[in-house]
Amino acid sequence: MRMTPLGRTGLFVSELCLGTMTFGGTEGTMWGSIGRLGQAEAERLMGQAIDAGINFIDTADVYGGGASEEITGRALRNLKRPRDEIVVATKVFSETGPGANMRGNTRAHILDGIKASLRRLQLEHIDLYQIHGFDPATPVEETVRALDQLVRHGHVRYVGVSNWAAWQIVKALGISERLGLARFESLQAYYTVAGRDLERELIPMLRSEGLGLMVWSPLAGGLLSGKFGRTQQGEADSRRAVFDFPPVNKERAWDVVEVMREIAQARGATVPQIALAWLLHQPQVSSVIIGAKRPEQLADNIGATEVRLEAQDLEKLDAVSRLPVEYPGWMLDRQGEVRRRQLAQIARAR
Repeated sequence: MRMTPLGRTGLFVSELCLGTMTFGGTEGTMWGSIGRLGQAEAERLMGQAIDAGINFIDTADVYGGGASEEITGRALRNLKRPRDEIVVATKVFSETGPGANMRGNTRAHILDGIKASLRRLQLEHIDLYQIHGFDPATPVEETVRALDQLVRHGHVRYVGVSNWAAWQIVKALGISERLGLARFESLQAYYTVAGRDLERELIPMLRSEGLGLMVWSPLAGGLLSGKFGRTQQGEADSRRAVFDFPPVNKERAWDVVEVMREIAQARGATVPQIALAWLLHQPQVSSVIIGAKRPEQLADNIGATEVRLEAQDLEKLDAVSRLPVEYPGWMLDRQGEVRRRQLAQIARAR
């Protein structure tokens, strides 16, 4: 299990991160359709992940209505692993109650949220505290000031963001730099070989500003699990069949799955391992979040770290999954060509 620095920080995290969205959901709810693991099952998976070298755990205050954080906290205590060996990440933003102010990225909700998360997790601090979504009702400056307060008080070590557009993140980074506040060090975003949308704006921004990338739903909500294809609908009770999310261009996805099957057979791997391995070969990715319901499923995901894709494999996958060219991308490529050649000549001369 390789360790990589999270963005430009000195915090090292495992290339795979254990996601806990499957912990604590109740039947009949959205979280229940994703997973309903109880304490013993979750603890078994967490111990298996840590034994395999995973040092990174990701949860959120809203997962399972708070139950995911509670189960995660108890598991960390029961497993008796040294606190400084585990990097714990959680999130704030979503609705946690019926009140008008029990949601969003306001100072009030963030300060209330951190207290509740620390209590549920049974921790004195959180290593990475992430804003879970963009709040159009709250000024960005209010949000980053509140996060900076948490860092200064020692409740949080680093702050990150999830599901924001590139311009929104850059605006927050500018405010943080101007005011001398703790800045976002990571983005948690959806990214798969069948859904490469963030390559248009977000990947270039991350590279420019030095943020790390945590990938959620690397198997496209189970669509790349090997159970689905152009003529396969998967199991009736599978997550994707019950909860068809995130949105995917299915025709492009089936083309990708067919190529992944070929590569998996040649490499002695599984289709989901190829999907995860593709992400692990992307230079901007810091860690890929994997969620599991069963030990054998987790073991298969962990096995992706041993899969090495050859250049021809990556070229085949790129050919069937690359995004259609859009403006201003094609104009930036055209107008920047001469200057890129100049830079390449300088690099060769050195």
